[in-house]
Amino acid sequence: MKKTNMGTKAIWAGEKDSLAFGATQVPVVHSVSFGYEDMDEWYEVAIGNKKGHIYGRNTNPTVEAFEEKIRILEKAEHATSFSTGMAAISNTLGTYLFPGDRVVSIKDTYGGTNKIFTEFLPKQNVEVCLCDTGDHEAIEAEVAKGCKVLYLETPTNPTVKITDIERMAKAGKAVGAIVIVDNTFATPINQNPLDLGADLVIHSATKFLGGHADALGGALVGAKELVEPVYHYREINGATLDPMAAYLLLRGMKTLSLRIERQNDNAMKVAEYLQTVDWVDDVFYPGLETHTHHDIAKEQMSGFGGMLSFSVKGGVDTVRHLLPKLQFANRAANLGAVETIVGPSRTTSHVECTPEERAAMGIPEGLIRYSAGIEDIEDLIGDLEQAFHALPKELYTNA
Repeated sequence: MKKTNMGTKAIWAGEKDSLAFGATQVPVVHSVSFGYEDMDEWYEVAIGNKKGHIYGRNTNPTVEAFEEKIRILEKAEHATSFSTGMAAISNTLGTYLFPGDRVVSIKDTYGGTNKIFTEFLPKQNVEVCLCDTGDHEAIEAEVAKGCKVLYLETPTNPTVKITDIERMAKAGKAVGAIVIVDNTFATPINQNPLDLGADLVIHSATKFLGGHADALGGALVGAKELVEPVYHYREINGATLDPMAAYLLLRGMKTLSLRIERQNDNAMKVAEYLQTVDWVDDVFYPGLETHTHHDIAKEQMSGFGGMLSFSVKGGVDTVRHLLPKLQFANRAANLGAVETIVGPSRTTSHVECTPEERAAMGIPEGLIRYSAGIEDIEDLIGDLEQAFHALPKELYTNA
């Protein structure tokens, strides 16, 4: 049989073993515990010698189906899940970093991730080195000094900067580091970091995987020997994915390929439009030839994603006037949904950071994060046009 394409995998992968009673959809199994009449069988399942479920904090049939789907889409050996994307990140780093260890990462990761690096890990006596994103030589130099973990996010949130995964993975493996990539923005439809040499891939499933802004979740995929210790950390610490959330994520993932195809196209057209707007200072989107690492993105991504950002003349004052005028965009701290979502980083991705910290990461206060939905592109561009047209001219004059 010929190779199955991603759109088909998104619909069918990982579900068959979890179906019951002739149903064509994975059931939501809300049971906290799973009973056994045979004490020996119970024991064999409990110690992992036999397939089955014991307790909902550990495993669950609905959750297992979600894990299997993302495992197949990312072409991984193993997968586990979490209650949120940040749980996936914190549990993974908590599993592999101990006092005296060193981690190398980039400066403008998602705000919550950045807080782990700048606030929590240093308190645990973990040495953290954050390099300028995209400065591959600097990252390689720091990695060469030795590190336990090399953590990357590409494209980044919210400035959509790009890091060469294959190049960095080689640098990490040269010193025996575990190379972790947050693939939330790209999704497995646009990018497969494991194919590029990464050891572990993380997703905030809340975003594009679910795609409907109605379920929190996180996922980790990679080699079994690397994922299982993180699963053990999670099952003991309790950041378990809820079965109803797992069902909603599964349902959303059936249209993942279709949604991403549309969002890729919409984001590209919006980015191109914004380049023509006088109010806009800069547009950040890896699909644009003007993007600093467009060539790298073109090499390692099959699509450039549904996320872009742009900075406006007049800064925060312009943001205050512009965003409320948009008719086809939710002003909210989320991304990756079927509806377009907009917001400044100061209230979304990096609300946890101070203005000074955001500035150090290259995030201006007038930066707007734009998550392109699946609406008709003519309506999205028309909506932006009317919003810019309605801005008070004095904001532009005083900029």
